[in-house]
Amino acid sequence: MNNGCCSAIILGMTDRIIPDWILKDKSAIRDVIGKFRNKRILVVGDLILDQFIWGDVSRISPEAPVPVVWVKRESYMPGGACNVAHNLSDLGAEATVLGIIGDDANGKMLLSELSNMGVDISKVVFDNSRPTTHKVRVIAHSQQVVRIDREELGAFPARLMKAMVETIEKEIKIVDAIIIEDYGKGLITPVLVKKIVELGKKYKKIINVDPKKEHFKYYKGITTITPNKSETEEAVGITIKDDSSLKKAAQRLLKQLNARSVLITLGERGMCLMERGRPAMHIPTMARQVYDVSGAGDTVIASYTLAVASGASQPQAAYIANQAAGVVVGKIGTATITKADLLQEISKWK
Repeated sequence: MNNGCCSAIILGMTDRIIPDWILKDKSAIRDVIGKFRNKRILVVGDLILDQFIWGDVSRISPEAPVPVVWVKRESYMPGGACNVAHNLSDLGAEATVLGIIGDDANGKMLLSELSNMGVDISKVVFDNSRPTTHKVRVIAHSQQVVRIDREELGAFPARLMKAMVETIEKEIKIVDAIIIEDYGKGLITPVLVKKIVELGKKYKKIINVDPKKEHFKYYKGITTITPNKSETEEAVGITIKDDSSLKKAAQRLLKQLNARSVLITLGERGMCLMERGRPAMHIPTMARQVYDVSGAGDTVIASYTLAVASGASQPQAAYIANQAAGVVVGKIGTATITKADLLQEISKWK
């Protein structure tokens, strides 16, 4: 190890080892988390309403080979970029969400839920020509049975995109970072990303991206990107099968995007952080038991970005993000972690 970085990334490593340099400076980690409340983060991306139908299954339908779900309750949660903003708010930051929704009942419910979570919704743009993206998940006995999507894909009207850019030009002066949350619903375009990157460089702001695998060529010049293993493989054309191929893929993506760093999420194998000019770092998984990975990537980019904006080094931020993700995947449904929960989990590091 060199300053906590390791050149070998062992993909099979799933223990909960915390490096000595992190353990010796847990007070610094706590100080970083304490600064979360003073940070303002703008989340730009696809806004989605997630609906969960919870029930039980006791038999198979006589009409088709599918389970019959007896509905017990329903719940609604902001998804997509909204879930990133929700994570930020629960961690104590001032989160503003910027995106486009339909002028419909689902859109109104989405804004109501976000407002109740303490997220600033004043910059959301309405589009009368398309519905709010709505995803319905049916869950029985802690297992997702089916997902139903209601959405309309394609480019948004030019006047709405112009309004988006104008808002970003104003907001970037007063925020500490921008997160681009790309779910491929039509909002995140090369022109929009290029403008955000230009403004980020002008005002020296953090610009981090949770990517859509088809859009990697959009993200040149950003600060940090947080793809998963399969997204990375597709972006760089390398199959990740061991520590050597993982390092090679991370280096290629870093160079391809001219980014400051790449944080690759590896599921049960943890994460890999590759910073420009430094050896790769493997962060072992923090999850004790995985129930649902819905929204885990949202938690990673929210907590990582907030930590860096609060003064953490990128390795420190990666450990904080990995801890946060390890907590939320142990919950059912799209979940978040609070600042208090995060501090409690970090107190257990040993």
